[in-house]
Amino acid sequence: MLWAIDVGNTHTVVGVHNGSKWAAVWRLATSSRTEDETAALLAQLGSMVGIGLKGDQFVVASVVPSQDEVWTLLAAKWLGCDAWFLQKGSDVGLEVTYDPPHAVGADRIANALAAIKLCGPPVVVVDFGTATTFDVVDSKGRYVGGAIVPGVATSVEALSRGTSKLPPVSLEAPSHAIGRNTVESIQSGVMFGYAGAIDSLAAKIQAELGGGAKFVATGGLAGRFHGLCQSLDVVEPLLTLDGLREAARIRRRL
Repeated sequence: MLWAIDVGNTHTVVGVHNGSKWAAVWRLATSSRTEDETAALLAQLGSMVGIGLKGDQFVVASVVPSQDEVWTLLAAKWLGCDAWFLQKGSDVGLEVTYDPPHAVGADRIANALAAIKLCGPPVVVVDFGTATTFDVVDSKGRYVGGAIVPGVATSVEALSRGTSKLPPVSLEAPSHAIGRNTVESIQSGVMFGYAGAIDSLAAKIQAELGGGAKFVATGGLAGRFHGLCQSLDVVEPLLTLDGLREAARIRRRL
C-alpha cells in the first residue's frame, strides 16, 4: 500500500494506492496538527472506506518545510516505514535546466513526471492551486521552466479585501460576458479574463517550444477552466499524486 502526500500551502492531498487504483484520496487543510492528531484523522477517514492506517511505502512532496517533520514522524510511528521526500529532478532521473534546479518545487517535479508518462514530451502542466503554475517539459524530456500566475481564488479574495463595495463571489462563469449586475460583472471579469490570460500564456509557451505540446490541467479549479480555456487538452485531478507514485516506482528502479 502506497501513501502519497502532496503538502501545499493551502491544502494537503493524501492518496492511498492499493497497487491497482487510488483506493482513497482526501483533501485536508494544511495546518499545525501534530503527527498523532494527523494519524487519528487519517485512521478515521481510512476506517470509513475499509483501509485503516497501514502501508509499506510513503512518499511526500512538500512546499511547506514546517510540515515535513509531522509526516516523517507519522510514517515511522504509525505505519512503521520511512517517509521519502521527493526533492529534486535528479532524485528520479529528470533533467532540470531551471536556474537554479533546486528551486523547482517537488510538486512541480511530480507533475512533470506524471505528464510525461501520460502524454509524452513535449508537455505542459497547468496546475490551478493557490498559485497557477505552468510546468514545461521540452521535446527532449527536460524540465525547462514555466510560469507562475497568482491563483484565481487568491485574486478574488484580494479584490474583495481591497474594495469595500465589491462583494466576494463564487468562482462560476456566468452565461454571458456582459454582467447584468455586480456579481455577474466580477464573475465575468475573473473567469473569462483569467481563462484568456491562461490561453495567451499557453500560446506563447507553445510557440517557444516549437509546437506539438499537450497541455494538462490539474489542481482544485482545473475542471472549472477546462471548458473556458481553449489551450487545455485534458484534465487530470490526481496528476500530482500520480507523479508521486511514478517517482516512487522510479526510485525503486534506480
